[in-house]
Amino acid sequence: MARLAASLCLILGLAACGDGRDIPTSGADLPVYDGVLSTREAKHLFGAERGASPQSPQVIGGYAKGCLAGGVELPETGPTWQAMRLSRNRNWAHPVTVDFVQALSRAAARQPGWQGLYVGDMSQPRGGPMLTGHRSHQSGLDVDIWMRPADRLTLSRAERERLSSISLRRANGAYTNGSWSRAHHEIIKAAASDPRVARIFVFPGAKARMCADETGDRAWLRKVRPWWGHHYHFHVRLECPRGEATCVAQDPPPPGDGCAEAEEWVQNILNPPPPDPDAPPPTPRRELTMGDLPAQCAAVLAAR
Repeated sequence: MARLAASLCLILGLAACGDGRDIPTSGADLPVYDGVLSTREAKHLFGAERGASPQSPQVIGGYAKGCLAGGVELPETGPTWQAMRLSRNRNWAHPVTVDFVQALSRAAARQPGWQGLYVGDMSQPRGGPMLTGHRSHQSGLDVDIWMRPADRLTLSRAERERLSSISLRRANGAYTNGSWSRAHHEIIKAAASDPRVARIFVFPGAKARMCADETGDRAWLRKVRPWWGHHYHFHVRLECPRGEATCVAQDPPPPGDGCAEAEEWVQNILNPPPPDPDAPPPTPRRELTMGDLPAQCAAVLAAR
């Protein structure tokens, strides 16, 4: 990576790779990538980085097309959490995300049978596209929380590689199964009630179950969105941190609690609509290149 950093510095200009503390706020402030760098698959470059950039924390771009300057590592083990799958090196995020995870883990520890949280993928040290898996998780504002109750926080590194989460879905996600508990409801509610949270992705049956069970304030349900998968973990996405102009936000969820939409998902699972004969075949998604990302992401890679 040292050779890459040197070439990036030449492309960007020496000023962009000085002490690495600050980066331009606009792509117009940086020279255009050369033809070689712009076509490189970004996942290989970001996936090779083992540590954060020595820059001020800053989200650059969007959740699925961006990167992270000055990332912070969630400690592997804390009083109410453990980071899982440490070999992936994905327990990095923006400081606000790390603070959120720690706060949510304390709330989870108050639930019966939970000592805290098992934390799945967050972001790579400098964000960006991942070598495997997620299309999002690129900007340091996404985190996966395991559905498995964290009943022991003394797991070894080896155990964290072997242990699996548990699935909470039944009937292909139309309903919850017997492993669902009121604790899951309360932990997701605590996450959605945090003003820093933009939305939470969970399988449709879980959203429908929470809609049926909630008897108090229902405003938090708006942030809980049904989506495919997400039955081994729920995915929390945070808002852009205040004052970070380079962060690209997602549109807010539609008004209302979203329970009718969740029920529609459930009915479509139970009674799938017939395929549209006129629908075009799906187009395979190509890998993101450096040219697809905000220009500032090259400075994040180059900073040493």
